[in-house]
Amino acid sequence: MKKVVVLKGGRSSERDVSLVSGNAIAEAVRELGHETFELDPADFPDYYLLAQRLHDLKPDLVFIGLHGGSGENGELQAALELSGFKFAGSAHQACALTMDKYVSKLLAREEGIPVPDCILLREDLLTDYNDPADYQSFTDRLSLPLIVKPNDGGSSVGITRVNRLDELKSAVRQAFAHSKTVLLEQFIDGRELTVTVLDGKALPVVEIRPHNGWYDYANKYTKGNTDYLVPAPIEEPLAQLLQLYAERLWGAFGCRGFARIDFRYDEQTPYFLEVNTLPGMTPLSLTPMAAKAVGMDFNHLIAKIINISI
Repeated sequence: MKKVVVLKGGRSSERDVSLVSGNAIAEAVRELGHETFELDPADFPDYYLLAQRLHDLKPDLVFIGLHGGSGENGELQAALELSGFKFAGSAHQACALTMDKYVSKLLAREEGIPVPDCILLREDLLTDYNDPADYQSFTDRLSLPLIVKPNDGGSSVGITRVNRLDELKSAVRQAFAHSKTVLLEQFIDGRELTVTVLDGKALPVVEIRPHNGWYDYANKYTKGNTDYLVPAPIEEPLAQLLQLYAERLWGAFGCRGFARIDFRYDEQTPYFLEVNTLPGMTPLSLTPMAAKAVGMDFNHLIAKIINISI
C-alpha cells in the first residue's frame, strides 16, 4: 500500500473539470487499496504552504489531477521537483513546452510533423481597429474559417471558430481574457483524432465526432453530445502514422508517464494540434477510452500510472 495525495481543483479556468478528474482519480486510488488524501491547491496561498502540507503527509506519490493554468504549465511541477516529491505526469520543462501551443507547433514542425499555419498575438493588435479591412491580412494568410484560442489554455475554454471577418475582433478579445498571448490558427476541415501515449507507447487512436458543430467546451463535457470511436475507423497505415507522430512528439518534448496528443485529418494530411500533459480523467475523457480499448479499465490505468511514476 502506498500513500498518494491527489491534487484537484486549482485556480485555472478549467477548475470544474479538474474537480471531476480529481474525484475520479481519488476514488480509483482508494479502490486500489492505497492510503489517499485529496488537496486543492486553491486552498493554499502559495506553493510553499502547499509543500509544507505535503511534507507533513509524506506521500509516496503526488497524483496531479489539475488542468490548465499553473497546475499544467510547469510551475507546480517545478515546485514539486524542488521539494523532492515524486509526482505523476511530465516534469516541468515538458509541461512548459507543451502548454505553449505556439512553441509546441514550432518544435513539431522541426520534427517534420505537419502543423496548421498560425499567427501569435502577444497583445491585442485589433483593439483599436474599427474597420475589418484593417486586419484583412490575418485572413488573407489563414483564410476563413479560422480558430482563435488562448495560447496556453485547454478544455476549449476561450476558443472561437471565426467564420466571418467581423467576428475576429470579439474572438480575440475573448481569448485574451484567458491568456496573455493568443493564437490565430488555420482551421483544418476534417476529422478530430487523438492519441494517448502511456509510458512512451501509443494507445489506439480515438476519433471524436460531435453531433453538432465542432468539439467545443459544451460538446466535450455534455454527455451524449459527441460520439467517440475507439479504435478510430481509419486505415491502418494512417493509424500507425498517427501513433508514430505521437511517440515522436512524446520524445521530443520529454514527456513522461502519460499524455494525450491531438490531431486534425483533412483526408490527406494529419496535422498536429497540441499535447495535453495532464489529459482529462472524467467519465467522458479520451485517455481512459483509449486504455479501455486495450483491456485496461480505469482503475487499471490509474494503477499503471502510479507504478510507472513511482
